[in-house]
Amino acid sequence: MTTDTANDAHSTSANEPTHVDSAGELDALVSRDDVVLTDFYADWCGPCQMLEPIVETIAADTAATVAKVDVDANQQLAAQYGVRGVPTLVLFADGEQVEEIVGLQGEEQLRTLVDSYTN
Repeated sequence: MTTDTANDAHSTSANEPTHVDSAGELDALVSRDDVVLTDFYADWCGPCQMLEPIVETIAADTAATVAKVDVDANQQLAAQYGVRGVPTLVLFADGEQVEEIVGLQGEEQLRTLVDSYTN
């Protein structure tokens, strides 16, 4: 049972994507953390589903915080950031929006981008 507990503790680590449900939550992450990669997605979106394991790997393997925003549940937040298509990735560094990428990205491209702001 101790092994299960250890695995449970790992699965709820801070290195997993954080689901954000309001502008206030996203603002708090962006203010608190040096680099935040925000994945604006929709459950019905095929490319978003393909991007999900890549985003999870970025969250686990880099110093960036990864936030996920469901655009259907958070239309106002998506509109605030000008999201018109999904997936849209918005990267914040030192409290400022520095990159926006629309569409499916490969893991290597995304990792290189995130690493350029975390290193």
